[in-house]
Amino acid sequence: MDANRGPILFRCDGTPDRGWDGFYQCLSLAAALQRRRRGTHFFSYLDPLSLATVINRGNNDWVAAERPMGEAGDPAATVAQVRRLNAAAVVVVGPNVTPDYLAELRATGALVLAFDSAAGYTFPADLVVNPLLTPARKAFKAAPGGQILAGHRYALCRGIFRRQRTIRATEPAAPYRALVAFGDDDPAGLAYDRTEQLLEVQEVAKVSVAVRTHHPRYDDLKDLAAGSGGRVEVVTETKELMTRLVRAHFALTGGDGWGLELCVVGIPQFVISQNATHARNGKRMDDEGVATYLGDDAAVSAGQLAEAVGQLLEDPVERKGMTRCARNLVDGRGPDRVVNGMEIMLHAPARKRSAVALAEPRLRLAA
Repeated sequence: MDANRGPILFRCDGTPDRGWDGFYQCLSLAAALQRRRRGTHFFSYLDPLSLATVINRGNNDWVAAERPMGEAGDPAATVAQVRRLNAAAVVVVGPNVTPDYLAELRATGALVLAFDSAAGYTFPADLVVNPLLTPARKAFKAAPGGQILAGHRYALCRGIFRRQRTIRATEPAAPYRALVAFGDDDPAGLAYDRTEQLLEVQEVAKVSVAVRTHHPRYDDLKDLAAGSGGRVEVVTETKELMTRLVRAHFALTGGDGWGLELCVVGIPQFVISQNATHARNGKRMDDEGVATYLGDDAAVSAGQLAEAVGQLLEDPVERKGMTRCARNLVDGRGPDRVVNGMEIMLHAPARKRSAVALAEPRLRLAA
């Protein structure tokens, strides 16, 4: 096999303590890589273990990691997987990624791509991707030879949102529907609390709550939907979410990647953040005119939320303006642009010579 056409290894975890956001970012990129006929392999520590079926359903291979990322023994185990697969590249996502960790992976000769939205150190990686709107590219520092991809052009978006972009070309007719989508990480269970508050807004006829089945308050949300008289529904499957995207008049999000995906469809948003990273992204979305940033969760009362929702639903011109700005900001081609960047670097003459040099000793040992 030509070394530069080798498979791609994803090193990411999905657990309640460390969140699932990075895990689903990797799945979005893996789908784009498969369109380029790249093999995709996951080396992950998962909780719940049922997430393995999500990986396999996307035609990815999965090997269970014995330890969470960054713990003792994990770097050596990841390097062993890179060498076993003869991987052309390794994608690393997680809160415990360190410069030493990236440098050790880069020493294998594989291209190293890191996702990051903090810009906290100089990255010894070949490619650094920020899938959020902030920090800007100039805030990141890469080691010699490294490249930075940051900004709205590289927002990760699943195919389901791109496909609904054309269908929701105009706002749906009343009655008004809300979509609650606090993303893959909602440690405080805001989806439940804010859904209850939206039910008190008379103008809102129905609330669709998009959550994963491992959401901390999933059972409570199901009970709330059962006792709401049809005003609340819990959406977990992709096919169900497709139809709700085109019906929603506004969305309540947390300032994470889901918010940028909803921009592709053109749904006006309110953002209530739960951490500093998502707060910065939510403020930037407000600056771009695609959302209204209400503030941190602790600072936003039920009355403030109801007042903001009422004002938006009474102003069709504002909703149209937010829709137009959102669709112009994010076009949904971010994963393909990241893959293009990877392919350009993988096919660089210098990397081809390096890949051949690294492969020759292995071939001699195999012989």
